[in-house]
Formats: sequence, C-alpha cells, structure tokens
Amino acid sequence: MSSVIIFILSFVGLWISIYFTGVFYKWFAPDVFWIPKICQLKEASCMTVLDTPRAKLFGVPNSAFGVGLYTYLIVDLFFFPPMFGLVSLGLAVLRSIYLAYSLIFVTKIPCPLCFTSHVINLTLFLIIFKEMFLN
Repeated sequence: MSSVIIFILSFVGLWISIYFTGVFYKWFAPDVFWIPKICQLKEASCMTVLDTPRAKLFGVPNSAFGVGLYTYLIVDLFFFPPMFGLVSLGLAVLRSIYLAYSLIFVTKIPCPLCFTSHVINLTLFLIIFKEMFLN
C-alpha cells in the first residue's frame, strides 16, 4: 500500500516540478491548460516566486531538482534500495522548510503548488523513514 502512495505522491510532485521548471525556462506560460485554474499562478506572481534568489540552488531552479528527485523515487520503488531516496528527501524537506518560511514571511505570495510540493516532500520522507526504520 505504501508503494502506491509513494508512487502517487511522487507523480504529483513530478507534475508540479515539470510545471515550475517549464514556466521558469519559459517553455510554456503559467496558465497552461493542464494545471487546474486554482493552482495556476498569475504571470506576475509566478515570475516573482521563480525569480527570487531562494528559487534557485547553484543557478538551477529548485523545481529542476524536484524533477530529478521525484523521477528517482518512482524508479526507486522498483529497482533500488530506499536509502538514497531517504537522504535526498531529507535534504528536500530541509529546503522545503526554508522555502515555506520564505514564501510566508519574505515573498508573501500564496503559492498553492509550492506548499503542496513541500507537504509532498515531508509526507514522502515520513513514509520512507517509517518503512525503513519503524517496520
């Protein structure tokens, strides 16, 4: 059962990460049709969030790291031991805490997809941690 939850959460995280990476690199507009209207950022607020220094790590958008992480987690379910995924998620959770703080207190822009991805990171970390150490 937890494998199904990990797959679904990783798929949603991948979808969000692809959206933000595409908007960051201007591959498509923030109002792309495959993102529900309630989740879409306006052009100005989306670019404000994506243009902050905190939205990038070593010049690469956080969402691009998310594409790699969530893709790895999906593949990880079938082929690899979960330790690398747990360590990667631990780092992602730390980054998520920092970014959530930044969204709330610095940027002050409500970003439903940002907060969704932060919750996904924490949930995935807790599920995999539980499977590895508490079962």
